[in-house]
Amino acid sequence: MQSIRKSGLAALSLVALGACTAMAAGTYSQADLPPPIQVPAGNAVAWETVGTGDITYECKAKENMKDQTEWVFAGPKAVLKDRQGRQVGTYYGPPATWEANDGSKLTGTQVAVAPAGAGNLPYQLVRANPVVGSGALTGVTHIQRVALKGGVAPQAACAAGQKTTVPYQADYIFWKAG
Repeated sequence: MQSIRKSGLAALSLVALGACTAMAAGTYSQADLPPPIQVPAGNAVAWETVGTGDITYECKAKENMKDQTEWVFAGPKAVLKDRQGRQVGTYYGPPATWEANDGSKLTGTQVAVAPAGAGNLPYQLVRANPVVGSGALTGVTHIQRVALKGGVAPQAACAAGQKTTVPYQADYIFWKAG
């Protein structure tokens, strides 16, 4: 009887903890974000992650001036962690792919970007494509990239074919219809 009571209390504590986590996630504010990257009404935060990693750039000939080169975005590679610092997934591309540790993964289509300050990648709003597998990413409708640090292409000249990586950090906020 004693162990049943303790098990019941433990389960109740976990439910209460889950409810607090869900409430905290649902209160995420977009008030300070530029309007183009705000998530449409009717969505609620489902998952918050912090991505740290690198953006790869490749030096290519400029589209309209083939005798000149420029750094061109080639793809991201980052680890996604929860707010407690535990790895919960990865982000890589192309195409831009978010993958949770439970095996669920999705790609997305960029909807909007907005400046996030000098030296930082722009804010971004992405519409999620259907998820592959089931898990944390099931039902996600949008992903926001916010709280950016670094990641912009180098300003230095480059030679065609050269590659470089630039470190960055960003919060990836996953939204579901709610």
